[in-house]
Amino acid sequence: MAQLIYLADDEEALLEVFGTFLQSAGYDVQMFPTGDELFAAFQEHPSDLVILDIMMPGTDGLTICKKLRKFSDVPIIILTAKDSEMDYLHGLAIGGDDYLIKPFSPAMLVMRVKALLRRVDMGQAKPKEDEESNKTLSFADITMNEGVHEAKVDGRELNLTMTEFALLKCLLEGKGQAVSRDSLLKDVWGFQAEVETRVTDECVRRIRKKLKSAGSTANIKAVWGFGYRLEDTAANNE
Repeated sequence: MAQLIYLADDEEALLEVFGTFLQSAGYDVQMFPTGDELFAAFQEHPSDLVILDIMMPGTDGLTICKKLRKFSDVPIIILTAKDSEMDYLHGLAIGGDDYLIKPFSPAMLVMRVKALLRRVDMGQAKPKEDEESNKTLSFADITMNEGVHEAKVDGRELNLTMTEFALLKCLLEGKGQAVSRDSLLKDVWGFQAEVETRVTDECVRRIRKKLKSAGSTANIKAVWGFGYRLEDTAANNE
């Protein structure tokens, strides 16, 4: 069965072009002229991925994104016609998984959609009945069970999105060693290093916030000009 994508954009011509390309790639696409209509449809029947333009009649795309994140971790791609850092950074901060600034090629949209859905499929794949499927990653007070897709701090669930889980997994596998942004882009989003994006930085910021709220002693430290690594602040203070 084809994966279902909900796409909302008030520019009818773009809506048709994007929808056609996604359908040609094998997806089932439902298109909406407003975010409100998309949100209502999602409540009735959730989709596998959501694509939201920011500026639309009625409720704007960022608000719809925020509303969806209250009850769903569906992958969300934010579209914006404004070459404004604040627009897409805000979209990522409230739970968007990726963004594209118009104009962009429909082929680029299809590439981003495939990358996000491929990661979701990997995360939802039925675990094998072997030791590898039940392995636990840990660092400081964080434990992660890949088989059941859980990440906890001292037994308290972190409630990570699929993207956040995948990124934290990469850092946990690094065991305190620095992991490059290029590696994170490739392993988490499926992008090549030359793709211009701030999704890694914003995803890290969201995980930091959740770790802090959970009272974790672990922190994600930026390694200037390279990437990120996990550090245990409790160990550093001893």
